[in-house]
Amino acid sequence: MWAVRAAVRPGFWLFRVARDCGAPRAAPPLSPCPERALAAFRGGLGCPEGRGGGGRGPGADGRRSRTGGKEGEEEPEAAEEEEEEEEELLRRDPLLPAGTQRVCLVHPDVKCGPGKPPGTRAEWQVVEAQALVHTLDGWSVVDTVVVPTKTPDRKLVFGRGTLERLTEKIRGSPEITAVFLNVERMAAPTKKELEAAWGVQVFDRFTVVLHIFRCNARTKEARLQVALAELPLLRSHLKNVTHLGGRGRDSRHIMGSGESFMQVQERLLKDKEAKIRKALDRLRRKRLLLGQQRRRREFPVVSVVGYTNCGKTTLIKALTGDAAIQPRDQLFATLDVTAHAGWLPSRLTVIYMDTIGFLSQLPHSLVESFSATLEDVGHSDLIVHVRDVSHPETELQKASVLSALRTLQLPRPLLHCMVEVPNKVDLVPGYIPTEPGAVAVSALLGLGLEKLKARLEEAVLRATGRRVLTLRVGLAGPQLSWLHQEAAVQAVDVRPEAGVADVKVIISDSAYGRFRKLFPG
Repeated sequence: MWAVRAAVRPGFWLFRVARDCGAPRAAPPLSPCPERALAAFRGGLGCPEGRGGGGRGPGADGRRSRTGGKEGEEEPEAAEEEEEEEEELLRRDPLLPAGTQRVCLVHPDVKCGPGKPPGTRAEWQVVEAQALVHTLDGWSVVDTVVVPTKTPDRKLVFGRGTLERLTEKIRGSPEITAVFLNVERMAAPTKKELEAAWGVQVFDRFTVVLHIFRCNARTKEARLQVALAELPLLRSHLKNVTHLGGRGRDSRHIMGSGESFMQVQERLLKDKEAKIRKALDRLRRKRLLLGQQRRRREFPVVSVVGYTNCGKTTLIKALTGDAAIQPRDQLFATLDVTAHAGWLPSRLTVIYMDTIGFLSQLPHSLVESFSATLEDVGHSDLIVHVRDVSHPETELQKASVLSALRTLQLPRPLLHCMVEVPNKVDLVPGYIPTEPGAVAVSALLGLGLEKLKARLEEAVLRATGRRVLTLRVGLAGPQLSWLHQEAAVQAVDVRPEAGVADVKVIISDSAYGRFRKLFPG
């Protein structure tokens, strides 16, 4: 599964490829400038203003939101109070211990039944779990144990004999400082009993992934979503408080309030959840306003999706030529959605949206917290699905991504017209895509990029209702300048003896209607 959202940075550039459109005169200057396209995406989101991969520039905490118009402006005092409240909500204790950890990875291999993920193999699940651990700074896997089980949902996951063997192995290995139990969630009693048996801290998949999200979330919206996803974990820990000195539901009331310690903590968590949802709703309204501004400016948006670490960021860097984008070879390197402007071969400006990678077996609370931010995928003009075809389970990864996209209830035409891009073909000699319309590339080496750009242009023009026209305009009037601002000018054939020029443009129906209204005849 997945998760996702919210930071737009101005890191971009454009294709520096000389093109011959067959015009007898010099090609017109490239216009409109991609800065205008990205400016349409700034403000109202708490967007970082710095360049670079992952949205780490100044202002990455989302301060001083601006929507660029009176409709989205806030009173300074109210905005400052909201910002202080949001920062208070984000102050949390660490989920995982700091410093170096040498981990024993224990993977329960479900042989059959409802706990068995469809189509998965233990080898793939173990490799993915190892990658999660290696994403954490200073953490390494020193031992891996695959344990067959038929009942992964039982209290201690394993049978008595298996548990005894694991206990002997872990306690007999002094180099092991923690255990990663590769299950979606552990109940608090399970965690407590396993830690007592093994003598080290035990973490599940939910805690590890949530910690990675925490580390990689840069914008305020993404950080708030992580805080929302963390609440079930806090509630689980709270239920375990009854084991600490007898302080629980049966303890005496606190300072005559009529509430027990447990009741007070539950109320505080409920209040915190309400405040987080309110803050996220404010940011969502700003994002919707931003989408309205984008649609008014008519910049096509291409959402790039795919399984985590499939090469989405590397592909966007190759398509835009933005040297500031720095892809990282790790899971969830991109958590905040980022925008990058570039040009198609026709000089049409487009926005590429880089999204968080999907992952199988993500806990439902993580999915629920982040799914709202994937609304922007539904508002894009085109979806590009990037696949790592060098991965041994590439078909299962594809199925996981498509399943996640279907849960978003995206418009059917958007899913139907999705462009599939098999990536890393340099690692698979002789690879030939079998899906209709797919374009195989190596984003790292630049293989297949020109064919992909042509495919994207074809799909974008069809999806946005743009068309290629040749318009005759007067040299003395403002028509040529207007077309440079509102359309993608491909070629200009000047006829000085007639005082006119034939201008080849890519223009939307609405822009063409405005052109005819402004310049009749």
